[in-house]
Amino acid sequence: MANRNKGAERRKKRVRRAVKARAAGRPRLSVFRSEKNIYAQIIDDIAGHTLVAASSLEKDIKNKVKKGSSREAAEEIGRLIAKRAKEAKIEEVVFDRGAYIYHGRVKVLAEAAREGGLKF
Repeated sequence: MANRNKGAERRKKRVRRAVKARAAGRPRLSVFRSEKNIYAQIIDDIAGHTLVAASSLEKDIKNKVKKGSSREAAEEIGRLIAKRAKEAKIEEVVFDRGAYIYHGRVKVLAEAAREGGLKF
C-alpha cells in the first residue's frame, strides 16, 4: 500500500512541476476524484488562494445526478466550474490532473470545462 501511495505522490509532483513550468501566471484547474465524488478548483498559485471551486457534493449537483462518482457528475462539475470561472473573469487556466491519467471522469470534466468556455 505504501509503495502505491509513493508512486502517486511522485506522479502528482511530476505533473505539478510541469504544470507550474508552463503556467505563465495562469491559475491552475486542479481535479481531485475520490471513489464517491469529484472536486475541481481553480487556484492562484502566486497568491495561494482558491478562486473558484465546485464539487459533486453541492445540492444542485446531487439533485441532477444519481451518483457523485459518475461521468455525468464529472460533466456537470466541468460545466459548473467553467460557469463560475467566467463569472470571476477567468478565461485561461492550466489543467492539473494530479496523479490521475487523462481518462474517464477526469477527461469528461476537462472537456466539459472547455465546452463551457475555459481555455487550456
